Amino acid sequence: MKQLYVGGYGDGIVTVGEGLTPAPSPSFLAAHPSLPVLYAAGELGEGVLLSYATGGGLRETGRRPSGGDSPCHVAVHPSGTLLAAANYGDGVASLHRLDDEGRFTGEPILLPHTGSGPHPDRQQGPHAHQCVFHEDVLHVSDLGTDEIRRYTLTGEALEPVRLAPGMGPRHLVFTPGGRVYVAGELDGTLRAYDSSGWRELWQAPASAADGVNFPSHLDAAHGRLYLLNRGPNTLSVFTEDGDKLAEVPSGGDWPRHFAVDGATLWIANQKSGTVDAFTLEGEAPVPTGESIEVKSPACVLPV
Repeated sequence: MKQLYVGGYGDGIVTVGEGLTPAPSPSFLAAHPSLPVLYAAGELGEGVLLSYATGGGLRETGRRPSGGDSPCHVAVHPSGTLLAAANYGDGVASLHRLDDEGRFTGEPILLPHTGSGPHPDRQQGPHAHQCVFHEDVLHVSDLGTDEIRRYTLTGEALEPVRLAPGMGPRHLVFTPGGRVYVAGELDGTLRAYDSSGWRELWQAPASAADGVNFPSHLDAAHGRLYLLNRGPNTLSVFTEDGDKLAEVPSGGDWPRHFAVDGATLWIANQKSGTVDAFTLEGEAPVPTGESIEVKSPACVLPV
């Protein structure tokens, strides 16, 4: 089994089986694509980014400002030369160069934004929620402006993609078939687009449960789409054509993030303080019975 790391709103980063490494509100984690280096977003009002050497525990190797308020997501370019961060509080995205050892180097590139949306409480300004590198373009989902912001790797702004008003895009994923899928946190939808022109292909409710739903993490694995639902506390499974295959309980309260490791799917249930394992061997995910207690988990990362 790979090493399992858990970040969140507790006291630090948990290395399962090894212990806790103190860190300031490390709500999201990302791994370097080729080096034994881990990155964390410290979700504070004055946000911080941290780097760690892995193996035999975590050893902090770098720390710098995230460039904004409350960073909630980080991503590393496949080349290993750039790290992007999304600051939810003020909507600033940022790019940070990485050297040959995966350490921060040079000055950051700050990518502020303006705009708003129709939701009276959640869209009064920009809220960058996720950074995704695809075909050497940085895509930033902005919950506050109903946009997918786009930038070159040097920070030049490209034309943003404007999505349905009030959708509140949170997380997105590109698939090899030329499609991109976006979870709407504010309207409770999953939407599919043609990734070349962003033409909407279909939309579906993220959950069939009654009541308010705040979809969280979305990803693709094994030719399927997996989407977490906060409120209903479920995991939904869709085909890439929009057929719903299953919706199962997440194993806890307020599922914020998941990660797939082969035939195992791990869910970080934030409010119940557990990371719960599911097997993906059948059409519907099935709990394995393995549950790890972690204070306020927000991200799980097998490396």
